[in-house]
Amino acid sequence: MQSHIDENADIYTIMSIWKCRKPPKHPDDSHTRPLYKALKTMKHTPISRTLIATILLLGLSGMTVAAPYTFIIQPILPTSQTEAAYTPLIDYLQDRTGQSLSLQTTPNFISYWQEMSKGQYDIVMDAAHLTDYRIQKLDYRVIAKVAGVVSFTLVTGEDTLAFEPSELVGKRIASLASPSRGGLILDTFFGNPMRQPMLVEATDAQNAISKVLDKSVHGAVIPTPLVGANPGLNVVATEEQWPHMAISVSPDVPEDVVTALRTALIEATEQPAGQQMLQQINLPGFEEADSGLYQGYSDMLKNFWGY
Repeated sequence: MQSHIDENADIYTIMSIWKCRKPPKHPDDSHTRPLYKALKTMKHTPISRTLIATILLLGLSGMTVAAPYTFIIQPILPTSQTEAAYTPLIDYLQDRTGQSLSLQTTPNFISYWQEMSKGQYDIVMDAAHLTDYRIQKLDYRVIAKVAGVVSFTLVTGEDTLAFEPSELVGKRIASLASPSRGGLILDTFFGNPMRQPMLVEATDAQNAISKVLDKSVHGAVIPTPLVGANPGLNVVATEEQWPHMAISVSPDVPEDVVTALRTALIEATEQPAGQQMLQQINLPGFEEADSGLYQGYSDMLKNFWGY
């Protein structure tokens, strides 16, 4: 990559080029700010710009710019749709907290599990069983949750009449793959390992519904609220309600950042920017929660690979 420093570029822009990242809005790090101020006041001359660039590129200044906090959301949508759906949440939190956040995605639940279970992310938004796993194994803590509860339902199309899950043994059932809740619920509906349906992996819940309606599968496991929104589905069985998705943070996130994030989430319904964000991401809001609310839900993962 060609290195170029514009004549009118200030030092923070140069730092951004050097770090290949967007600088935080409020560079208030106690080590960075004094040097930033000093360099900022330097006259824009060829010599000063060359000196600054040399200092930064050689790493002799001791100046550090914190990397953005990584924020990942469970892959219940394809990658591009996840980015489009949740970018308003990231933008809102950055504006409210002054912190730099980086939205992370994975293509499916297997790759998500491989990275998430290692504690690779600072902030995570996902289902109860995965949240509890990180609480128990990685010392994450819950700072807020999506308001309400959520359950999943096994459905069929109009041409497949079934009153019990056992009637669908050997049939094609669409769902997100394990360790998504939908994938793991199949183990609950079909407890006998010798009498299982054929899992057809869906990219998201709406894709699973489409497969039912176009008759490429006999049934699907989907979030219960979607049942009423899609005529032509028959309910076979519904799982118990769980606390809705939680937002949890790693032990590496500083307490002041945790407090700012929690406040921004909980207060989102109370001010216009938050209300607009919630409308864009199609969620009712966030409410207070703690780690104890999710205790025990990770038991669903005990038979899953890598637990």
